[in-house]
Amino acid sequence: MHYLLIIHILAGTLALMAAVSAVVSSKGKKVHIIAGRTYFWGMTIIFLTAIPMSIVSGNVLLFLIAIFSFYLAYAGMRFASNRTGIANIFDWVAVGLMILSGMVMWCLAIFYFINNNSQYITLIIFGFIAISLGYTDFRGYRNKSAIGKQRIARHLTNMLAGTIAVITAVLVTNIYIEPVFILWIFPTIVITPIIFWWNRKYTVSNKAI
Repeated sequence: MHYLLIIHILAGTLALMAAVSAVVSSKGKKVHIIAGRTYFWGMTIIFLTAIPMSIVSGNVLLFLIAIFSFYLAYAGMRFASNRTGIANIFDWVAVGLMILSGMVMWCLAIFYFINNNSQYITLIIFGFIAISLGYTDFRGYRNKSAIGKQRIARHLTNMLAGTIAVITAVLVTNIYIEPVFILWIFPTIVITPIIFWWNRKYTVSNKAI
């Protein structure tokens, strides 16, 4: 597990650096594309290392967050590359797991609440995000509406939400404050308005994408 943890941390560092590069670079350009792909593979490694570590340690929260975070990276990449709006079998499975993870988060939140664990607040919020983002993507797949500007909106939303997950992981790993849930939800509170602004900037614009 020690080596998995090292790989996990290195992948997280890579994903965070790539995410920053993707955000500040010109959209659609070579640097942005390379940064986006690097971010995706960094998130993939994070997922592949987090799953066995969460199982061995019995950490259900880590297991759910791993699914949650990887879905955001996966969906972000798929919306970037899939211009047809037609989902494949992997898209359906992924969005199903995202929604399911959100439901399990809510169930776990009840357990945490009963046991006076303040992390139930984190689980309620993350569960809501998982279900709402998952359902929005599901609806886009079902209606084949994730094309044009809507496709870009889904790409931006998922990629930036995934970036929130990486920043959150860095904060909760390196800083400890009470109550614990504050650091878990702080990046979401700060960055979510930016996601809405960015979506408006790229989807309301008359510029063809």
